[in-house]
Amino acid sequence: MQEPPEEDITVDPKTEYVLNPLQAEKEIRIGNFYMKKGSNKAAARRYEEAVKWDPNSGEGWYKLGEAQGKLGNTKAQKDAWTKYLEIEPEGKFVASVKKRLSQIQKP
Repeated sequence: MQEPPEEDITVDPKTEYVLNPLQAEKEIRIGNFYMKKGSNKAAARRYEEAVKWDPNSGEGWYKLGEAQGKLGNTKAQKDAWTKYLEIEPEGKFVASVKKRLSQIQKP
């Protein structure tokens, strides 16, 4: 697999996002690559793109919360994880997300 260039997302303001789960999955895979590499900002941008392509992607929202947390953006982390809990109230990360949300200090 060829490594995607870091921070290569230049969002065209005219981009019209329509439901595209395949594109969302692609963005999540690339975001995972960046997370493993330690490029949290690039990962967060990819996860943001993923949830724009598929707003009901529980995995996208969960991973976005993870990346935002690593960047120290607790408000964005809380927002993403709150959305995750709305979408997947029975998801496999619910218990850990609820626990971690309760530990985040309010800004």
